[in-house]
Amino acid sequence: MTARTRFTLDRRRFLQSAAAGTAGIVASGLPLSQAIWAQEGKVLRVRSYADINKLDPGFYQNAYNVSVMNCIYSGLMNYKPGTDWATELQAAESIEQIDPTHIRFKLKPGLMFTGGYGEITAEDVKFSFERVILQDSPMKDDWGPLNRVEVEDTHTGVIVLDRPFVPLWNVSLPYGVGHIVSKEAVLEATGDGGDFGMQPPMFSGPYVIADWRPNEVLILERNPDWTGQKPGFDEIQIRPIEDPQTAETAYRAGDIDFTHVSLSSLEQLNQRAPENTVIEERPSLYYVYLGMNMEHPKLQDINVRKAIQWAVNIPQLLEVAYFGYADVATGMIAPGLVGHRDKALIPPEGDLEKAREFLAEAGAEGLQLRIDVLNQAKFTTMAQVIQAQLGQIGIDLQIDVQDAGSFWTIGMETEGERWKDMQLILQRFSMVPDPFYATTFFTCEQVGNWNWERFCSERFDALNREATTVQDEEKRAQMYHEMQDLMEESGAYRFLTHEGAPFIYRRTVLEPATRPDGRALYRYFQPV
Repeated sequence: MTARTRFTLDRRRFLQSAAAGTAGIVASGLPLSQAIWAQEGKVLRVRSYADINKLDPGFYQNAYNVSVMNCIYSGLMNYKPGTDWATELQAAESIEQIDPTHIRFKLKPGLMFTGGYGEITAEDVKFSFERVILQDSPMKDDWGPLNRVEVEDTHTGVIVLDRPFVPLWNVSLPYGVGHIVSKEAVLEATGDGGDFGMQPPMFSGPYVIADWRPNEVLILERNPDWTGQKPGFDEIQIRPIEDPQTAETAYRAGDIDFTHVSLSSLEQLNQRAPENTVIEERPSLYYVYLGMNMEHPKLQDINVRKAIQWAVNIPQLLEVAYFGYADVATGMIAPGLVGHRDKALIPPEGDLEKAREFLAEAGAEGLQLRIDVLNQAKFTTMAQVIQAQLGQIGIDLQIDVQDAGSFWTIGMETEGERWKDMQLILQRFSMVPDPFYATTFFTCEQVGNWNWERFCSERFDALNREATTVQDEEKRAQMYHEMQDLMEESGAYRFLTHEGAPFIYRRTVLEPATRPDGRALYRYFQPV
């Protein structure tokens, strides 16, 4: 039997010196010649806006984890790099929709798991997809009405749905929950197939994790067991840098060669970019909004929430925080996607007189509130402007600035009772090119998970479910329009902007590969 080795993130520092590096490589089971060659080869140095905190594709949190999972695992298909939204086959040799609820796939033969766990099979695909549902993962909505995966032979299987599910092609298969793990490895590691968190028992992509120093650097190296297309770089160093201004400083210092930058930096960069630097601007799918905890005693009266909505002047916010480079959002769904609204129910400029009337109706003059924001300049700046705007109608707003580790657990019931104290929040969520990925996080079932405003509407949930079955884009769009109307009418949301996605890179080092919204696909980056 082939000897198996299991990766553990406790084995972190075997690259700190040549001697320690060699010892660590041998201990990890990597061939010495392969490891030395990788260390001496091309190195990609990039910035992530946050450090990894979950590497299980069935239970992942946040897009920055998916960016790493894209490198260390493989899925049946993936987003194709470029400026137009498209997908391409990855671990699948073929995939086709047989009828509205059956999708047949055939795997490429010879794709291997690390650690001696053998070839990727249809049984592994079945396990990977079904465990998201069976384990009641927080990400189970990404699989919608998945019923089961039927295994036909070693490389062929059929995905079976309970009803048609249009987002399967834009969300389920090419994104987080579509990654494939080894059934044998995960069962050995967890016992029941549950969440393995930050301890991947194997890898199935072109890279493996060689080292992780939390809040400092994640190092990926080429997977010696990989039989697919050879990746461009021998090593990828991903440095977590929350603040984009700090990331820009690191780029100018030569510490990284690719990073997204803030919209506020664009004018200066366009006038005076660092040497050998390319600046690219992409439309963003992010959505930024002001949210309110509907269950907090101070915000239970809808008139208070509406007063806040009408007091917020969005163009003022964007001018100060984004220097005029960001457009006003009409909802959570970005331009170009099915379901984008032409305009919001409340005008972007708001209306202070209306706001005062709502506040008087609630009898809440002199109200004191708190807003939680991520520790980034654009968010703290927006919070300060909102503070001034609410001050004009007699609301005293306190700003609570938090780092990423604290911020991203505020509204989660699994993390304690902080959600009960949450009042206002400046939130920014990532997106993929299907409106379902935005709306599904605001269902009643998501309350206390990602639905931090605790908005719950039976009509919204019914529309969210039905819209995933509708092929007609116009009809589907109307349903998503209504869903965004319901959110805005609740008083718990003021949609602000989709930002933008500018990034810079060193033309003498790399040729980037990104999605149309600028999100990096590191496994497809190429050296110059």
